[in-house]
Amino acid sequence: MLPCYNAAKTLDETLQSLAAQSLRDFEVIAVDDGSTDDTGRILDAWRKKDARFKVITQAHSGVITASNAGMLASVSEYIARMDADDRAHPQRLEQQVAFLEANPDYALVSSLVKAFPAEDVGGGFQVYIEWLNSLVTDEQIKREIFVESPLPNPSVMFRREWLLKMGGYIENGLPEDYDLYLRLYLAGAKFAKVPAVLHEWREHE
Repeated sequence: MLPCYNAAKTLDETLQSLAAQSLRDFEVIAVDDGSTDDTGRILDAWRKKDARFKVITQAHSGVITASNAGMLASVSEYIARMDADDRAHPQRLEQQVAFLEANPDYALVSSLVKAFPAEDVGGGFQVYIEWLNSLVTDEQIKREIFVESPLPNPSVMFRREWLLKMGGYIENGLPEDYDLYLRLYLAGAKFAKVPAVLHEWREHE
């Protein structure tokens, strides 16, 4: 699921990284959250040239509503979250699906991440990335889960049944992704990361 809002400057790069996935059997459900730039035009062009790209258009309602719309529109057993300004490694989906297939007791799987572009990556963000990448196993992630969000949201692939069980993302006084992971933790979910950099996370000024 790919929520998009005024993402025209980066969206083509993001969609190209998804089109280049080694796993071919997937669909991108992009939710245009009332964009006022060329986001809608870009999504429509991709939809026309690649049947795997689906587009939902809604009035601007925010990332929680847009993400949940994508979740509810998906019929796949697995749902990968993506941001409209990031890049996915070509094997991201393949490796994450393989992990979930091999580990049916896990609710989700993330991966290691890399910040880009290098010239815009601040020291604080890099420290956070290094901390994230040090937490790979369920035990490590849960040990640190009350420090800060231990899972980079746009790198996560969920089991759809767990997302539905949690009611998706909700407004609960915390960042919506961190809130979801805390609720999953309390519900007994198991977490992991593929120990490879499969997602590039864009830093902004």
